Amino acid sequence: MGKTNLQPHIRCGNEDSARYAILPGDPKRVDRIKEYLTDVRDIDFNREYKSIRGVYKGVDVMAVSTGIGGTSTGIAVEELHNIGVETMIRIGSCGALQPEIKLGDLILINGAVRDDGASKAYIDSIYPAVPDTQLLVCTMEAAEDNKFRFHVGKARSHDSFYTDEEDEIDKFWASKGILGADMETSALFVIGGLRKVRTASILNTVVESSGGLENGINSYVNGESLTKIGEEHEIITALEAIYKINKKE
Repeated sequence: MGKTNLQPHIRCGNEDSARYAILPGDPKRVDRIKEYLTDVRDIDFNREYKSIRGVYKGVDVMAVSTGIGGTSTGIAVEELHNIGVETMIRIGSCGALQPEIKLGDLILINGAVRDDGASKAYIDSIYPAVPDTQLLVCTMEAAEDNKFRFHVGKARSHDSFYTDEEDEIDKFWASKGILGADMETSALFVIGGLRKVRTASILNTVVESSGGLENGINSYVNGESLTKIGEEHEIITALEAIYKINKKE
């Protein structure tokens, strides 16, 4: 029997939906989220979109990977919204732009520079890329409760690691107080805002401001300790934030 309202890219239908979803970029991170859930059910794995559903402290939760970049993230947000998901928390990796932010530190994003194409395809860049305030507060409380190292501030979302002016771009935005850089948060915030979906973004620092991009990301992929601990912390923070906001409703 076919699924109701089957979505073409994430391959999820109404029967798979939960009110809450965690959105990692890497499909492998979905398997790590499984370790914190009970009653886990694999849903599908199509293109970059790997999906599961499980239970955390009595709350139904989906986890769906988004791949790299705002375009694929936007598709996931739209299709999850189509099947009834109301709250989405990104857990991703980032490069730090400030020297006090260390490997494995979390950055809880309170606004994003829209230096990406996906969000601009929806609406002019004057529209703000901001999270849901209550959900952001829940992520802060969750990180504080667990005594995780975290920072709260702005990120820059962009579309490439390999332009010819990357160093100059990073220095410019660092001078404007931006904490870190990723590729998905602004699309999540903008599309979520337009669709009335609550969103938040938790980023794990895998490259320090003085570190090299390739070495930092390669270390993360190879499972070196500080960045892997940061990944565990962002998963726990997201799940605890979902538990907290569910209790408030």
